[in-house]
Amino acid sequence: MSHTESAPTSQTSAIPKTTAPSIADPAPLGLAAFALTTFVLSVINTDLIDQSAEPVVFGLALAYGGLAQFGAGIWEFAKGNTFGATAFCSFGMFWVSFWYLTGHTDMSGVASESDAADGIGLYLLAWGIFTLYMTVAASRVSAAVLTVFVLLTLTFFILAIGEFAESDGWHKFGGWVGIVTALAAWYASWAGVTNFPFKRSVLPTGPR
Repeated sequence: MSHTESAPTSQTSAIPKTTAPSIADPAPLGLAAFALTTFVLSVINTDLIDQSAEPVVFGLALAYGGLAQFGAGIWEFAKGNTFGATAFCSFGMFWVSFWYLTGHTDMSGVASESDAADGIGLYLLAWGIFTLYMTVAASRVSAAVLTVFVLLTLTFFILAIGEFAESDGWHKFGGWVGIVTALAAWYASWAGVTNFPFKRSVLPTGPR
């Protein structure tokens, strides 16, 4: 009587591989947060709206320009984008520092009006220097982003001159350049948001 044995079959259990979900491009969020906050402040700087309305910017500076933009920078770190991470985290914290400086700091009791203006001028000048060297790197991102950084550099330097010279004319001029900067940043954000679902360049951002 023959005995047939069935050979044991070796089965490799299919263990599902866990992969991290892809991270969406955070740049449109960072640009939008920067653009909206810059636009509102710049309109006030032009005196199109009275300077007494400046506190309306404080909430935006903390929540949207600050925290939302800083969050976009952290996501850029996760994506391995050194430029985006440095830009969004830095400008996110710029808005937080602006919120604190303008909403929670009173220099009138410790510094003369001229000294306070010089201090703010130095603050703006330093941010202009940072933005200037970031502009060099922005030239390798896209024409849209490069435009934003060129305009923002000019905005910081113009506003710094306005503070050092205590000139309302320069201050208003900086506000107008700031409005153009915000519009350029909004366009770059709009392009990123729109081009993704269409899977093509509906709104061009220009070559690197």
